Amino acid sequence: MNRDPAAEPCRVELMSWNEAAAEATPLRERVFVVEQGVPAELEMDEFDAVCRHALARGADGAVIATGRLLPDGHIGRMAVDAAWRNRGVGGEVLEALVREARTRGMAEVVLNAQVHAQAFYERHGFVAEGAVFLEAGIEHRTMRRRLSAQA
Repeated sequence: MNRDPAAEPCRVELMSWNEAAAEATPLRERVFVVEQGVPAELEMDEFDAVCRHALARGADGAVIATGRLLPDGHIGRMAVDAAWRNRGVGGEVLEALVREARTRGMAEVVLNAQVHAQAFYERHGFVAEGAVFLEAGIEHRTMRRRLSAQA
């Protein structure tokens, strides 16, 4: 099967916030603060320092997507550059974070999905639970994926 390398990111790397901050911050600010109107003081928080961060890079080395895994198994701050959306990059970042959670012995991962992205997370094995709620003025829904029974 021939695959189009231009349709995929070159690599997804996992790292500490000290390693990721300089490259992840501009992308998160573009997606959350500029595009979605999230107040900057809500987007950046004290949890970044204790998370594992995933960065996806395009062929030119530029960061095109990011996400983070908190020590308690929550995945968050999933952001994909607008030019790279709907091309599988977000799924690569998400699955890298899920693999990291599994490596750390976590039985499940949980996230607060923006409602418009719920189907994306469902395609990756997440199940919605509870009611829709507002976070930073955006509708979200808690979603969970159990890891113990998955390969």
